[in-house]
Amino acid sequence: MRSKTKMIHGGVTGDERTGAVSVPIYQVSTYKQDAVGKHRGYEYSRTGNPTREALESVIAELENGNSGFAFGSGMAAITSIMMLFNSGDHVVMTDDVYGGTYRLVTNVLDRFNLNHTYTDTSKPKEVEAAINENTKALYIETPTNPLLKITDLNKMAEIAKKHNLLLIVDNTFATPYWQQPLDLGADIVLHSATKYIGGHSDVVAGLAAVNSDKLSGDLHFIQNSAGGVLGPQDSWLLMRGIKTLALRMEAIEHNTAKLVEFLQKHEKVTNIYYPGLESHAGHETAKQQATGFGGMVSFDVGSGEEAEKVLSRVQYYTLAESLGAVESLISVPAKMTHASIPADRRAELGITDGLIRVSVGIEDADDLIEDLEQALK
Repeated sequence: MRSKTKMIHGGVTGDERTGAVSVPIYQVSTYKQDAVGKHRGYEYSRTGNPTREALESVIAELENGNSGFAFGSGMAAITSIMMLFNSGDHVVMTDDVYGGTYRLVTNVLDRFNLNHTYTDTSKPKEVEAAINENTKALYIETPTNPLLKITDLNKMAEIAKKHNLLLIVDNTFATPYWQQPLDLGADIVLHSATKYIGGHSDVVAGLAAVNSDKLSGDLHFIQNSAGGVLGPQDSWLLMRGIKTLALRMEAIEHNTAKLVEFLQKHEKVTNIYYPGLESHAGHETAKQQATGFGGMVSFDVGSGEEAEKVLSRVQYYTLAESLGAVESLISVPAKMTHASIPADRRAELGITDGLIRVSVGIEDADDLIEDLEQALK
């Protein structure tokens, strides 16, 4: 079954009892048992809910994993995955991670002595150098947020296997339509499903898929114990979003290519970060491990003042946090999504005050170009 077909027919679909073509929303907290300790597969919705499990079966199939998990947010998914480790363990992480991930690891998990090292994972030698005796995992974002750096997942899988480490990949930007990290050697793949998978700016959720029965059991234990599960209404919304994911991603990438072509010719744009450009350092790697370049592009207009002027003038771009929606979203990472990262650290990474990040939507590409052109004048 190919990807587009999986998105419609993968996992649990419909309802055998009634013939409904959409999985019902089981808005229920507990379940009647036939006898003491004898239930029909469900006993309490934190442990298992039929609507949530239908979604979890779909993400497992899309990512070619053993099992899937749905959480109340992308950060809940990341937190639960980090709970697989013990106090004193160490994780090597992509340096250019989402600001919320940075905040969690640096300001929360540090309290529990879960150690970390940020490194440029697009450079395998730096990854090897960061591994210690107590290192238990590599945590990769590719493409990264917001500089769109690409990490070679096959190479990371080799390093992880060599050092007996778990390989965890945040696949939010690429989506399972463009990239399947488990097929490339990852052990765990996760998504902020709030973004492309939901796709309509109407749900907050996180998803994960794993490649082994052991990880499946371990992560389900944590999911049930910590309780950061996704509710049935939001699970249903994500299943509906998945059905159009392929079509949306194709339309978004088409628009992004046209927008990038415009940006390349504009005198006020100094740097463009998009893996679809042949000049991008990770272009060839992206071509090898993914089937598309996605809909995220960042570019620099020289200063924070200029960036704010542009954002104040656009009409078809929504100034907002988040990404991956049908509407185009625009932001200044230094003051929005990555504001939790200290200024000196942002400067070190190259997240300048003049950097603008665009999540391209499915509007008419010419309208998006004309709007940005007038805003840049």
